[in-house]
Amino acid sequence: MSHSQAAPDAGSEPSSEPGSEPSSEATSLPAEESLGDRVRSAAKWSMINTLLIRIGTFATGVILARGALTPRDWGLYAVGGVAQAVLLSFNELGVSLAVVRWDRDPRSFAPTVVTLATASSTVLYVGLWFLAHDIAVMLGSPDATGVLRILCFAVVVDGVACVPNAVLMREFRQRARLTIDLLTFAVSSGLTLLLAFRGWGASSFAWGGVAGVMVALIGCGIAAPGYLRPGWDRTVARELVRYGAPLAGASLFVLATMNTDSAVVGATLGPVALGLYRVAFTMSSWPVRAISETARRVSFAGFSRAAVSEQTLTDGFTGGLSPLLIASVPACALLAALPGPIIRSVYGDQWTGAAGALRYLAILGLLRIIFELCYDFMVAAGRSRALLTVQALWLAALIPALYIGAHRNGISGVGAGHIVVAAGLIAPAYLLTLRAVGIHPLRIAAVTWRPILGGAAVVAVAIAVNHVAGDSDAGLAGASLVAMVAYVPIAVPASVMRQVWAVAQSRIGRRRRPIPSPIIVDERLASGESASA
Repeated sequence: MSHSQAAPDAGSEPSSEPGSEPSSEATSLPAEESLGDRVRSAAKWSMINTLLIRIGTFATGVILARGALTPRDWGLYAVGGVAQAVLLSFNELGVSLAVVRWDRDPRSFAPTVVTLATASSTVLYVGLWFLAHDIAVMLGSPDATGVLRILCFAVVVDGVACVPNAVLMREFRQRARLTIDLLTFAVSSGLTLLLAFRGWGASSFAWGGVAGVMVALIGCGIAAPGYLRPGWDRTVARELVRYGAPLAGASLFVLATMNTDSAVVGATLGPVALGLYRVAFTMSSWPVRAISETARRVSFAGFSRAAVSEQTLTDGFTGGLSPLLIASVPACALLAALPGPIIRSVYGDQWTGAAGALRYLAILGLLRIIFELCYDFMVAAGRSRALLTVQALWLAALIPALYIGAHRNGISGVGAGHIVVAAGLIAPAYLLTLRAVGIHPLRIAAVTWRPILGGAAVVAVAIAVNHVAGDSDAGLAGASLVAMVAYVPIAVPASVMRQVWAVAQSRIGRRRRPIPSPIIVDERLASGESASA
């Protein structure tokens, strides 16, 4: 599914759509507790899904990096990945997420969505096919032409599958999503490994990716039957395009900001440097993918259902931000503190040139986690045009910053350019847009100061312990463990720790006492307030 997120046209109320009638699902939506149960269940399965897939993807990448592929191979694949990501950001014109957001029965307009998404995706792919060589040359890697043409076929498949994908998201069916993703991963990674060790180089990624998306299409069609049928309604089509255009634009800017760096590195420094940079970027994205991706599979649908009032929507944002940060800060802090030892331990000595960029990109990874939650919230709040402005500003400032950084300090300079723009310009811009919908910066500070302070402790402790223990796998493990021990009491309120400990004791039968409500724990975690156990 495309990276774009759905929102009504700017200025419209988030609970209504032009010409829509509330469906039985919307009108019979049960009490808030029932929605909370559905979101929690979906989040649980989404977390299991993300952890399994990311662990498998990580293991596959390590095997390929150590035994089959070179930095140049990785760089050629990255060129194809850049083009694919950009096309996926707007291939279905943003219309598929009307399936998630609109209150009406999705079967009434799904056929039109299928037709629009498939047609626009096919047109984009045909254009890519003829321009593939020129794009590869522009990105400094003419040999990537074949990879581009193979890998980007996934754009067409994504357009066909976008509606059943959206239905699974709308209905919080993350358990079904887990089955589909596991099958997709098994086929994609299995074929990639087979071809890579047979000497196919970067093309092994491309063929594995295409095989995987075909499996995903079949799985989504089985899990959400009846949603692959095309159809056409001119009135609905116009409504969908009006709805999706701002979202597609914002999503294009999001993907462009996350892939412009690869384009700059490839064009200015070549495919080997691009391969090293992509390894650094991939490592910095571990927390984003493992934590933020888990949350995003349910956050947009959850925000959309909570958009019945401004209060519930803003409470949902601050309530979600705190646990997201508590979970993600230590990993990002460790990557920033010990980039060289971590890369050497995981990928081997030939990849240590990526360490300089990783130090900065780890900080960017943390900012991305926060920004992505802001993105989903702003979409659900109906602020798509404000979001589009922020993304356009980000891209406009990023391009010159990355070029300057690349020419001055190679891939490390590219990472530093990211931080200058994200922390110095985009973070304040998001604060202003959030304040416009009722979230004061002080409210955000109240739920972020503990994890940030804990992250600073992680950096200091990890560097100190690694210096004493030495640059070895044992020293890295010791530094990571001690840093985590230092992080928890700073980042997590003592009241919440007592609550969690009580729940754990009760569940294993050591003590019998009432289990605190998860809602109470969530509220205390979000506010950082002290409370008695």
